Amino acid sequence: MTGYADDLALAHTLADAADAISTARFRALDLRVESKPDLTPVSDADTAVERRIRDLLGEHRPADGLLGEEYGAQPAAGPDGRRWVIDPIDGTKNFVRGVPVWGTLIALLEGDRPVLGLVSAPALGRRWWAAAGAGAWAGPDRDSGEPIHVSAVRQLGDASFCYSSLTGWEAAGRLDAMLGLMRDCWRSRAYGDFYGYVLLAEGALDVMVEPELSLWDVAALVPIVREAGGTITDLAGTPAPAGGPGTEHSAVASNGELHSDILDRLRRPAER
Repeated sequence: MTGYADDLALAHTLADAADAISTARFRALDLRVESKPDLTPVSDADTAVERRIRDLLGEHRPADGLLGEEYGAQPAAGPDGRRWVIDPIDGTKNFVRGVPVWGTLIALLEGDRPVLGLVSAPALGRRWWAAAGAGAWAGPDRDSGEPIHVSAVRQLGDASFCYSSLTGWEAAGRLDAMLGLMRDCWRSRAYGDFYGYVLLAEGALDVMVEPELSLWDVAALVPIVREAGGTITDLAGTPAPAGGPGTEHSAVASNGELHSDILDRLRRPAER
């Protein structure tokens, strides 16, 4: 294990605490759901999970910075630029509708570089995690992980292509490019949110793309994809995530073999 072993153990502890809260509230008849200013939903589970993670990080890593989706940024007290980035429940719309594809995303950044990522999806009974130089792993818990790796597919015609939705690509003026890719790939499915990226890391699919997402949506996924042998950039080809808190990111993740082709196709002049 690398120098991030203690941090990874802590990430699992954070996930254990998050899972205890989120699973108790999943499909609860008294679940409270409100709309945020951007009209996206937030449940009492989202806020409770983030509060608990913040409390634990304050206890175990008081000098580290923190950025969470629900309660914003807390600057680092130490000089080394370490920052945890948390999405308490990625897939809140699934969560509030009783769909089991949702998870807690936990990342550790040094500067702007994600060096550790963990995704816990307790309703699926599965976790995925990685740290720089330590490979990517998946399993039901921290003690039962097995190494994972991306696929070796080299042709679009053999590729399984994944995306979050088409509306964002339409808003970006790139719907035709997306539809063209979908037609040219062997298979296309919209698993969405974190799930497409971890399936990519497992080799179950070959490409995952999103036109717009926040740092907390992607930071934990970057080490998992990269340590599994994949590539993840924005649409410009800049290693993801590009930009700090408050910056909207695009994400193109692949097994690496298909990356240049996917970028070329998606970067064609936008429709007018």
